[in-house]
Amino acid sequence: MLETSSAHARRIETDIPARLDRLTWSRFHTLVVIALGITWILDGLEVTIAGSIAGALEKSPVLRFSAADVGLASGCYLVGAVAGALYFGWLTDRLGRKKLFFITLALYLTATAATAFSWNVWSFCFFRLLTGAGIGGEYSAINSTIQELIPARYRGHTDLAINGSFWVGAAIGALASVVLLNPAYFAIDIGWRVAFFIGAVLGLVILFMRMWIPESPRWLAIHGREEAAERDVADIEKRILAGGGTIDQSTPLTTITITARTHTPLAQVFDQLFRVHRTRSLVALALMSAQAFFYNAIFFTYALVLTRFYAVPADSVGWYILPFAIGNVLGPLVLGRFFDTI
Repeated sequence: MLETSSAHARRIETDIPARLDRLTWSRFHTLVVIALGITWILDGLEVTIAGSIAGALEKSPVLRFSAADVGLASGCYLVGAVAGALYFGWLTDRLGRKKLFFITLALYLTATAATAFSWNVWSFCFFRLLTGAGIGGEYSAINSTIQELIPARYRGHTDLAINGSFWVGAAIGALASVVLLNPAYFAIDIGWRVAFFIGAVLGLVILFMRMWIPESPRWLAIHGREEAAERDVADIEKRILAGGGTIDQSTPLTTITITARTHTPLAQVFDQLFRVHRTRSLVALALMSAQAFFYNAIFFTYALVLTRFYAVPADSVGWYILPFAIGNVLGPLVLGRFFDTI
C-alpha cells in the first residue's frame, strides 16, 4: 500500500521485516554467515600477520623498518579502517549492500596483494592504509547485510559468533607466521610477502562465494524498490524451504510503514547519534574504543615486545598469540547465547 507524501518520498506499508524474521534457520542462513562473516577471519589474519612480521620487517634487507616504522604502518591500517567504515558505510546506504561488499572486498584483496610487493616504508604504509579501508568498508556493508538477512531470534548470538571468528583468523595467522617466518623455509625478505599474498588469494575465493547472495530486501523496500524487495523475499523463502528450513506460520505477519527515499541524509544520522540516542552512542563508542585501542591494538606491537624484551625469535611469535586466539574464539561460542537468554 502506497501513499504519496511529497515529490521525493513515499510512505510504504510492508510486511517484509516480519516475513524475514519468521523464517527458521536453514542452509541459506548458514551460507550467508560463511560467505559474509568470513570478513572477520580475514581481519584477524591481517592483524596477526602484521603483528607477527614486525621482527621480519626490521630484518628485511629491502625495507629495514625501525620500531617507529612498524607503529606507523599499524596506525595507517587503523586510519584506513576508520575512514573506510565511514565512507563505504555512507555509500552502502546509497548504492546497496550487495554492490558494496563486492567493492570493499575487491579493494582489500588488491591492496593486500600490493603490500606483498612493497619496496619501501611509504609504499608499505600506503598499501596498509588501503587494506584497512577495504576491511573497514567490509565491516559496514557486511554488518548491515547480516543484520537484515538473519531472523531476529538468531541475530544476537550469530553476531557474537561471527565477531569471534576474528580470532579464527588470528589463530591461522599465528600458525602461518611460524612457518612463513622460519628462515629454514623462506628467505627473510620472502616469508612476510608470501603471507600477504595468501591473504589476497583468500579474498579472491570469497569474492566468488558471494555471487549468489541477494540484495537486502529491507534496503530495497526502504529505497522505494518494493517490487524487487517482494521478489527477493519470495526467492529467499523458496531457498529456505528447499534447504530444509520452515516458515513459522503461527507468527502473525505485522506490517510497518516506512518512508521510501534514495538515501538517509547525514544530518538525520548525526541527529540520531548525537541528540536522539546520545547516551547509547556514547556507550557504544566507549565500548568499541576500549576494544580497539586497549585490547586488539596490543597485537600490532606484541611481536616487538616479545622479540626485543623477551628475546623470542621472530619465527616463534605465533606460538604466543595462539592462546589468545583460542580463548577469544571459545568466549562467544560458550557464552554467546547468554546474551539472548539472560
